[in-house]
Amino acid sequence: MPVDHYENFPVASVLCPPALRPAVVAIYHFARTADDIADEGAAVPAERLAELRAYRADLRLALAGQPAGPRWQRVFVPLAQRVAQFRLPANPLHDLLDAFEQDVRNPPYADRSGLLDYCRRSANPIGRLLLHLYGIQDARSLQQSDAICTALQLINFWQDLSVDGPRGRCYVPETDRVAHGVPADDLAAARDSTAGRVLVAALCDWARSLMLQGAPLATRVPGRAGWELRGVVAGGLRILQKIERMDHAALAHRPTLSATDLPWLVWRAATLKHLA
Repeated sequence: MPVDHYENFPVASVLCPPALRPAVVAIYHFARTADDIADEGAAVPAERLAELRAYRADLRLALAGQPAGPRWQRVFVPLAQRVAQFRLPANPLHDLLDAFEQDVRNPPYADRSGLLDYCRRSANPIGRLLLHLYGIQDARSLQQSDAICTALQLINFWQDLSVDGPRGRCYVPETDRVAHGVPADDLAAARDSTAGRVLVAALCDWARSLMLQGAPLATRVPGRAGWELRGVVAGGLRILQKIERMDHAALAHRPTLSATDLPWLVWRAATLKHLA
């Protein structure tokens, strides 16, 4: 199951235990469809929010074990089955919809705490749902999962600076932008500058710090799940490394991973214990 444009979602790959793959796929399609409602097509914001309200109503039915409406049966029939099978918690699923509604409104972020609150609902629920499937629910693991998921979300934001600005989206906290003397117009136009590169470097350091806080989780999760998580952490660190190697010119160029990165990713996944 390739994940093409829903960020921060570990792939239901060969590393995922076969018994859990249907649940991972069901959660993915729930999130992917909601993301499309929020971000794809030509609907105006009011229409998108109305669609998300209808989608949430079907989620409530699925969580209650009741048949959802006909529109999104391909999402909610399998999701309801996995909710019943694994007793999936409701809060993370509702949190995801809260985040998608916030995306539609496209608010500015005054400071890092505001952006972290968004990540708490847009990214962290995925990690918590996956840990639930693996039967891991201790406080330390949940905190480290949150750190990894938030870091991945932030890395995606800094990776996409060159495309988000022209699309009218900005996830750079105002306090960071002002502190580094970067005009708002530079972010909106994806205009590279020395100040902009210093800003990107600071933002990448923030994301890296969070990733390293969470990375020890990947060394404790056993079996295939642990190797999957090691790969996720390695991928995020690799993007940060690529931004650094381009002198943090992420406003001008979007770094990506390719097949040539695979040896490094395998090496980093295998040696991740050194970050613990």
